[in-house]
Amino acid sequence: MANAVATEVPQTALVPRFSEQGYDLESVRLRREWLQSSTSADLANIGAFSGSSTQMRGRIENPIGAAQVPLGIAGPLLVEGLYAKGVFFIPLATTEGALVRSYERGMAILTRSGGVSARLHADENCVSPVFSFADVVHAYEFVSRVQGHFSEIRREAEATTEHGKLLRIEPNAEGRNVLVTFHYHTGDAHGMNMIVKATDRACRWIARNCGAQNYQIFSGFESEKRSSGRLFTGLKGKKVTAGATVPANLLKFYLRATPAQFLDLWHQTVLGHLQAQAVGYNGHFANGLAAIFIACGQDVGNLPNCAVGITNFEVTSDGDLYASVTLPSLTVATVGGGTGWGTAPECLSIMDCYGAGRAPKFAELIASTLLAGELSIGGAIVSGEFVTAHETYGRNRPERNGSR
Repeated sequence: MANAVATEVPQTALVPRFSEQGYDLESVRLRREWLQSSTSADLANIGAFSGSSTQMRGRIENPIGAAQVPLGIAGPLLVEGLYAKGVFFIPLATTEGALVRSYERGMAILTRSGGVSARLHADENCVSPVFSFADVVHAYEFVSRVQGHFSEIRREAEATTEHGKLLRIEPNAEGRNVLVTFHYHTGDAHGMNMIVKATDRACRWIARNCGAQNYQIFSGFESEKRSSGRLFTGLKGKKVTAGATVPANLLKFYLRATPAQFLDLWHQTVLGHLQAQAVGYNGHFANGLAAIFIACGQDVGNLPNCAVGITNFEVTSDGDLYASVTLPSLTVATVGGGTGWGTAPECLSIMDCYGAGRAPKFAELIASTLLAGELSIGGAIVSGEFVTAHETYGRNRPERNGSR
């Protein structure tokens, strides 16, 4: 047998800390200068940031500065929700030309049509650990046993948090394994770290007292940061709907389209979604979500589950268009995480959505914004103006001094 040839591993320097914590302004500057000398890259813009470097702790590691994304504003958007009431302007951070203008166009027609009705239907988050057993018999017995200990399980879980409330648990047997979904209310926080910590403590109690051999804290069943059909019924985040009647004359004036054309577009593109085996149906939820998330300090990793949803176009008995969106898994926050750093508080404050008690309002505004985007992109496709709009406002030929 041939002798193994040792491979020499190149000695490369680790990213320096420069201080015990590494988040003071001087450490950030020295780390950036070290990277500049190591890569010959010019990092002047990365170093020009306004937020507190010490407040980056818990939000990022090895900080060297901040990324900067152009920020635009779209509106006015008239909303009549359970929590969002009035006229709003929505901050959107993006480098995709034509995006803000497109959402603004949708908002204009919605506002002139009488506004958007928005409703928050459910507000919770979940995590689904999986428990292992010797055989299907023990797994079967566990399903009934664990439900009988809900009060003790809730006590263990809630001992780790002042804000998270365990609402219920749902065991689901799969062979000799059992998935147990823990459903929580997390207040105005995104809450995933909160509920994972709470669930882990509860699982340790379950393993000791309910006969499980072991468990894994994540099974994938919760669909955290991934798209799945289960999101439509799994109550992962906030379920929000938004809808509006758009009179045919306004649709023709602003979007150069008819309700019948919108219905035909919906029909034909639903067929395309079905053939692609897409999860849900929408024109470009991800565009608006990403722009709002970046502007407002949300967890952009949740875009895959948040962008799962349904857009619907219907012709009313009066010949007008009724447009609606359904978002079954919108995970957003107005406290904690990235909401408190840099420009995020200012962007949230534009909508009066910064701080405690405002996450439901924020969710209704996001759904209303996405409805505007669906109308605008639908109009652009129906009227044949999609390419022209991107040529006019996009990166290919950006408008200069108000002209093409």
